[in-house]
Amino acid sequence: MENLYEVLKFLHILSFVFMAIPLFNLIVVNERTVMGTGFVYATDRYMENIIRRGASRCYVFQSSVLVTGIFLLFSGPLGIEALWQNWVVLVKTLLLFLLMGLLSYVHLGVQPKIEGLIAALKPDEPAPENFAAQLKPYRVRRKRLATFCLFVVVTTIILGMQVYDTYSPMMTIGLILLAALFAWRANKTLMRFGWI
Repeated sequence: MENLYEVLKFLHILSFVFMAIPLFNLIVVNERTVMGTGFVYATDRYMENIIRRGASRCYVFQSSVLVTGIFLLFSGPLGIEALWQNWVVLVKTLLLFLLMGLLSYVHLGVQPKIEGLIAALKPDEPAPENFAAQLKPYRVRRKRLATFCLFVVVTTIILGMQVYDTYSPMMTIGLILLAALFAWRANKTLMRFGWI
């Protein structure tokens, strides 16, 4: 049973690591800006395919985090009552549901609007003059939400490290502020060299 618990913990952490999709989507979007502001069908279609298909991957990773988390509570020392007795577990769970809701909003609300606009174009014909401006509000909203999701993912990881032994409140607040700074930086820069 102990081996099962360790495997579940590994799968739980690994699934959370793979939920870094918002970071990589921000990198893709920021790399796209290097190519100019005009709409280029092949480039933009490729970028949108990466982002659109990432949603189903993220649903799988989020579901894996939820399922392994529940099994960890049932089979581990904390028990299912940790959901309401351990503030870290409760907040982590609420943040996971927030991430699932935000992903659903982007995937079912924002992305279809972008896809609908692009679907009206033909690959071999130039886009209308104001087409990039039509896409911009949806792309800006999606980018802001990806930035917020990245912040939530990193914050949840910070809390996840405190399930059994919490940090001081100042350390937790400091790390969460650093998570916010990192998410903001991922939104605004190309991040060509990771942390640098």
